[in-house]
Amino acid sequence: MAAEQIYRYSAENEQDTERLAVRLSELFVPGTVITLDGDLGAGKTRFSQAVAKTIGVEETVNSPTFTIIKEYEGTRFPFYHMDVYRISQPEADQLGLDEYFYGDGITLIEWAELIADLLPEERLAVRIDYAGEQARSFQLTPYGEPYTAWCRTLKENGLLL
Repeated sequence: MAAEQIYRYSAENEQDTERLAVRLSELFVPGTVITLDGDLGAGKTRFSQAVAKTIGVEETVNSPTFTIIKEYEGTRFPFYHMDVYRISQPEADQLGLDEYFYGDGITLIEWAELIADLLPEERLAVRIDYAGEQARSFQLTPYGEPYTAWCRTLKENGLLL
């Protein structure tokens, strides 16, 4: 499935990153899948923490680099936080990811480009790049509905370019 358009967001600091995460989280429905890619230290885990907080996760959220998948109970949704940096695509295929992708929770996958063939057709791909010491540039690519509608709404409301 091809993306219709790429949307952009500029964050000057962590508060701006949180703002994007909060606004997106307000649109979440069960089965939401967000993929996160970007260089080491670009802010993938910080974005994940802001999403988790917004959906009511009270536990400390950190990168699941060595555990691969961490499950949290939020007040709005379960939160499935994945980091697939250290596994191969065949190993990822053995994890039963579809149960997360098509379940009742919110799935957020760091380093998702490494398992591209296993991702659901409908998802929101987020790429984070350095744009300065604190600043980050976000590129949001929606695949399917409702993700395209979300991005259009956020653009109409002045959040995305």
